[in-house]
Amino acid sequence: MYLTLPREKSRYWRVFWLCFLLAAALFLPHCIADALQGGGYFHYAGDFNDQQINFYQYANAFVKQGGSFSWATDLGSGFVNSYSFYLLGSPFFWLSLWVPSRLMPWMMVPLLCLKMALAGGGAYRWARRWVRSEDWTMVAGCLYAFSGFTVYNIFFNHFLDVVALFPYMLAALDDAALDGKRGPFPFWVALNLINNYFFFAGQAVFLVIYFLCMLAGRVYKVGPRTFASLVWETMLGCAMGCVLLIPAGLSLIHNPRTIDPYNGYGYLLYGNSQQYGAILYSAFLMPDAPYFRDMFQEGILKHTSMTAYLPLVGIVGGIAFCRGRRAHPFTYILKTCIVCAFVPVLNSAFYALNSSYYARWYYMPVLVLCGATAYTLERPHLAERQIPRAWRLVALVTLSAAAFALVPNTDEEGNFQLGVVDLQPRFWGIFAVSVLGVLLFWALWRLCRNHRNWGQTLLAGILAFSFLYGSVHLSLTKYPQWHTDSNLIAETYDSVSEMEAALPDDAFYRIDAYGAHNNLGLWFDKSCLQFFNSTVAPSIMEFYPEVGVTRDVNSKPDAQNYALRGLLSVRYTLVARDSAEDWTKENLSGWTQCGETSAYLIYQNDNWVPMGFTYDYYVTQEQLETVPEEERAQILMRALLLDEDQLETYAGLLDPLPQEELEDRTAETYAEDCAARRAVAVADFTATRTGFTAKTDYQEEELVFFSVPYDEGFTATINGEPATIEKVDNGLMAVFVPAGEATIEFTYHTPGLALSAGISLAGVAVYAVYLLLLYRKRKRKLNAKSC
Repeated sequence: MYLTLPREKSRYWRVFWLCFLLAAALFLPHCIADALQGGGYFHYAGDFNDQQINFYQYANAFVKQGGSFSWATDLGSGFVNSYSFYLLGSPFFWLSLWVPSRLMPWMMVPLLCLKMALAGGGAYRWARRWVRSEDWTMVAGCLYAFSGFTVYNIFFNHFLDVVALFPYMLAALDDAALDGKRGPFPFWVALNLINNYFFFAGQAVFLVIYFLCMLAGRVYKVGPRTFASLVWETMLGCAMGCVLLIPAGLSLIHNPRTIDPYNGYGYLLYGNSQQYGAILYSAFLMPDAPYFRDMFQEGILKHTSMTAYLPLVGIVGGIAFCRGRRAHPFTYILKTCIVCAFVPVLNSAFYALNSSYYARWYYMPVLVLCGATAYTLERPHLAERQIPRAWRLVALVTLSAAAFALVPNTDEEGNFQLGVVDLQPRFWGIFAVSVLGVLLFWALWRLCRNHRNWGQTLLAGILAFSFLYGSVHLSLTKYPQWHTDSNLIAETYDSVSEMEAALPDDAFYRIDAYGAHNNLGLWFDKSCLQFFNSTVAPSIMEFYPEVGVTRDVNSKPDAQNYALRGLLSVRYTLVARDSAEDWTKENLSGWTQCGETSAYLIYQNDNWVPMGFTYDYYVTQEQLETVPEEERAQILMRALLLDEDQLETYAGLLDPLPQEELEDRTAETYAEDCAARRAVAVADFTATRTGFTAKTDYQEEELVFFSVPYDEGFTATINGEPATIEKVDNGLMAVFVPAGEATIEFTYHTPGLALSAGISLAGVAVYAVYLLLLYRKRKRKLNAKSC
């Protein structure tokens, strides 16, 4: 049933450059718009602006300087675990290191073009086995490169790394299982695992589905020897690629976002019926902006990557294929994936059974859908019989979406309104482009299918339509935030030199931001309370909820939680100029304007407490729980939270906090507590790229508190002798210090990194020997044939 790889010359590079140039054309108008607006680099929306740009520029600089602990990441976090999900294992990131960090924002578009080009080339490489004609294989490659999933996930940027690399691993699996080609598969397994451990978990599930469906379709005819070889190469690839996996795993087991299993009906049914409608229509309509909801207002829809749309052809070819080739493995794969999409527990199997809904695995069945589409359209006998019926079904379902904009409805006040869509003009724009694709495909099918160059004609149509719908999607995503992000570059990139001059460098301190963009700390290389990253030190996620701060994907302590600023050694708040009026309305005492830049007003915390100080009192968890969460920071400025074991260990060192002190939570008392803590601060504190050092000279033994997230990767010494690090305040750190002069040194080593690096290096060594053996075996066979 399967085809061997064609003997004619590969068109890989033709597909690569077609996709690269189309991607460049897609971004060019928006780059020009950004240049005209402020002379800056391309910026998009949401995560792309707030995470991806600054992550790349910061990580670029950090890797070149070296270190293990990033102070600019939230309250401070291990660098490896904070960025391995986003970029640290990505070959695209390492490729970008030749660019100076200050130029990284301008590299984002070229990298995106490269990813889309490699995605198209990889899909072409995989499809060559299954599609007979090179023209139609090019169609499969370009469909994948500009699928709705790819265009949608420009918003997330690093998701495209996965989209680009996955087809090569799938092609290598086919080569190993069908041609007995040994060697490449472990490499691609390793590269995909290093690239992103989170997505690799879903890839492993899909590869199992793919393998079983190939066996069921009698395409893979795998005996014990071949199966053992595949298992061996898989394990070898996982060993080579696990360098970031073990550290990430040790961190994620403590991250509450990764431990969220289903319960009861949640395994079988989505909590809202609209979720099913959204999944269905995701294959028929071009994707909306990731942060909008159009047809469906309930369910988990935003930022989920829920789209299986293919430009121009839609799922016509996929439906026709499944009807005409019922026993083909592709049919089994696509039907299995449809079932997985509609059953919550099966959908979550691609994410370690986490109940948070995402559709970020759709790119894998989309790749198969692209291959099935090209397979169908290149075979006239199959296409003539199945395409018209499939097209009518797709046209009907696509047109039915109009009902959501026309059905009678009422608003929250009971007034009549037409439709249930979020915004009528936006919906009709998406609907019009989607219907246009359906009609254009039918016109091309009717007029050109019998022509000799039918495949090339359709390819041209797909590329042109990809530019059209891609431009519409980018515009729908980018320009609704055009005003919000108009000052993005001014507040970030352009403010770096001004902020270096405005903020003193005389001591360690944290900053806060008000009404500004996320992750300013990465631009100014300062620890900042406002931070957007899902994989920071787990103890941050443990600490913040205990003091009234919701911590999911980002840290956003409310300005009214003023005592938190003293506890966390915040010295300055940067108030965006367009938010100055709102800051004034907060009516916060204890802040004095001390400077300004072109983008910010700078306020100094009158109650700033340097990092590292001692206490006279302790408080228990039971006592603290009697205080409202948003006021607990005021108590923690007065007393150190200790558990029962710590109370026993340090008995007599601190006094219990009197009960009446729990009731005294005024701003005046807070200022007095800050002054008291400031008076017993360490003599010197220095943040390093591997932790920190401090010097003390207390008259008595003390338990010194540091508002640094607790992490098992830290080790501490006092005057060169090992010291025990205490986890206090539900996620921060303290250490016992003797009387007299003492030097404290905290050093951070990423937990599990040495072990995982050792396994990876051993795997690479074994792989090298394995390749050498394969080479010698191949050479002996050639010599035997020549004789």
